[in-house]
Amino acid sequence: MVTGPSFEEMLHPQTIDPSLRADALAALEDDPLNPLNLYNITWRDARERVYHLVLPSELTGVDARIVLIYGGKFPSGSHKVGAAYSVLLEKQLLGEVDPNVHTLVWPSTGNYGIGGAFIGCRMEYDSIVVLPEEMSQERFDRITSYGAGIIRTAGSESNVKEIYDEVKRLSGSDPRIRVLNQFEVMGNYRFHYHVTGNTLVELAAELQAEGIGAGKISAFVSAMGSAGTIAAGDRLKQVWRDHKIVGLEPIQCPTLYNNGYGAHEIQGIGDKHVTWIHNVLNMDALMAIDDRDALKGLRVLAEAAGRQVLAERFGLAPQLIDQLSQTLGISGICNIIGAIKTARFYDMKSDDVIVTVATDAMERYGSVMAQLRDQHGPLDEAKATAMVNGVFHRAGTDWVMEGSREARERWHNLKYYTWVEQQGKSVAELDAQRDPAWWIGHQEQVAEIDKRLLEQRGH
Repeated sequence: MVTGPSFEEMLHPQTIDPSLRADALAALEDDPLNPLNLYNITWRDARERVYHLVLPSELTGVDARIVLIYGGKFPSGSHKVGAAYSVLLEKQLLGEVDPNVHTLVWPSTGNYGIGGAFIGCRMEYDSIVVLPEEMSQERFDRITSYGAGIIRTAGSESNVKEIYDEVKRLSGSDPRIRVLNQFEVMGNYRFHYHVTGNTLVELAAELQAEGIGAGKISAFVSAMGSAGTIAAGDRLKQVWRDHKIVGLEPIQCPTLYNNGYGAHEIQGIGDKHVTWIHNVLNMDALMAIDDRDALKGLRVLAEAAGRQVLAERFGLAPQLIDQLSQTLGISGICNIIGAIKTARFYDMKSDDVIVTVATDAMERYGSVMAQLRDQHGPLDEAKATAMVNGVFHRAGTDWVMEGSREARERWHNLKYYTWVEQQGKSVAELDAQRDPAWWIGHQEQVAEIDKRLLEQRGH
């Protein structure tokens, strides 16, 4: 069976056999559908540097250093491919899936499904992605280009219940179906806990050597889709006990904030339920972000007038503007707004480093930006200036809920309605998540999975 890197090799790609690493890096540029690209699932580039940008205060309006790690350089254009690979690798090593027998189903609202299409087809599985019909056209095009099938369900980003219903129908109709549910399967959690989390631990020291921060990360800010990425915070809090884990969701669908519901436009987050893999009992704050601000922030980077304003009125370097305009998607802007709110809420200073994430990039949202231009007209200098001030500089401390004991208990209890009533988990399984040892046990499985993979290779 086709496999790729271990968790250790994803964390430290320099440990991959040098000739294999060189071939994989060549494939990343010249042959993007080659299975060798599995070995490019890492936060580090060919020179072992973490993909990141340090945002200037001219953009953020705060003294704390906000650092953006970005997933657009991963195979498939999003770091979600790492979660998809880890989920499939674990199931394959355990003998739960076989490319000669099974068809994989990837429930998703976008990036995980794209990652699943890439991973599944590279590892020689028939794959089907189930996602809402109102997602961006670029998502559907990318999935098809990787060789996977698509089933479109009703609704948009927050309509995950409809995805679950379709997946249940598929599972009952064909015994060859195997569902790889990012919202439930702990391989997603493990990838981000071990690979993303430890990458950030190492990045803190690298930033300090460059004169940025004091060798620690004060806060990790991530919007929740599957709530895989935010698992990196669990690792960071083990290293720095006063570290803050801050989760984000849309104002238009504030499920954890006030049991809210609704449709929204921040593709990739805010799915009207609390995922099984989300360690909500470890989250320090929850913030809600207006999807209109996320769209406006991306428009500034997408249109020439906005980029000109960033350079001439706010003093951002043209090279940085170009990088941001290629690196950010809607949820990335959401995450930056959340990081600014975090800096203000916790009164963080210039030696504090806040890390957040750009899950995907502008190339997935051209159709969305075109639709906004058609609806509202192109940006001019005045509109773009108002958007920068309103979205970034005036981001305040409204819509913030601290992770008190009572709040964490409510967040945890919300899992009952999806996972026990609808998805067949038991109350005992849900109650087990209250014990930190449950999470630690899943973290420690990384070593066993790597051992199994090395044994399969014949080491």
